[in-house]
Amino acid sequence: MAQGQANMTQKIVILTGAGISAESGIDTFRSAGGLWEQHRVEDVATPEGFARDPDLVLGFYDARREALAKVEPNPAHHALGRLEREFPGELLLVTQNVDDLHERGGAEKVLHMHGELKSALCMACEMRSPWDAAMIERPPCPVCQAPTLRPDVVWFGEMPYQMERIYAALAECDLFVSIGTSGAVYPAAGFVQEARAQGAATLELNLEPSEGSHYFEESRHGPAGQLVPDWVAEVLGS
Repeated sequence: MAQGQANMTQKIVILTGAGISAESGIDTFRSAGGLWEQHRVEDVATPEGFARDPDLVLGFYDARREALAKVEPNPAHHALGRLEREFPGELLLVTQNVDDLHERGGAEKVLHMHGELKSALCMACEMRSPWDAAMIERPPCPVCQAPTLRPDVVWFGEMPYQMERIYAALAECDLFVSIGTSGAVYPAAGFVQEARAQGAATLELNLEPSEGSHYFEESRHGPAGQLVPDWVAEVLGS
């Protein structure tokens, strides 16, 4: 993206995926040795899997929550935190990730379209609560006391969160940036086409070409920890 274009940008929508957190040591479903190779997605990331074996699912997410505490945000997370603080226009940071590394990297206004690992959803009262502890022992809901908590994570077959807000932002943005995504999972994989249809510039920052690279006007390939800080410096003119 040219410096002149960066200076003209007023409304940015950023989508991040598993690739940005992989550099911090978070396992991804799609990587070699990733979580899908240890557990079938049908068993740990679907409502049907939860109904069939809730202990397996709760234990799986308890382990992921415990592992999250042992990793740190990387330079890409910190760069996006800086962008949120210093960008004078409008910025919406949408992530497919359920970790809290964006927040720990300094971003405060993160839209988690697939939910959050450190949040519990009560199936009885439908309230959400911040959550750090294990769920496998069926602790009571902090709101209604029912022992019906599940991870506040969007599973396959469920609707991602805040889609109306995301599509409204895509319709108004003048730049859409995708960082560390496979370009294979919808609806997120279709965001670039939504943005282009409204005339927005589009940029992909990814370790390698994604399945949707051909939809982007510009693609840069390499580690997010290098690409994202460089791009943020361009946007901020420093």
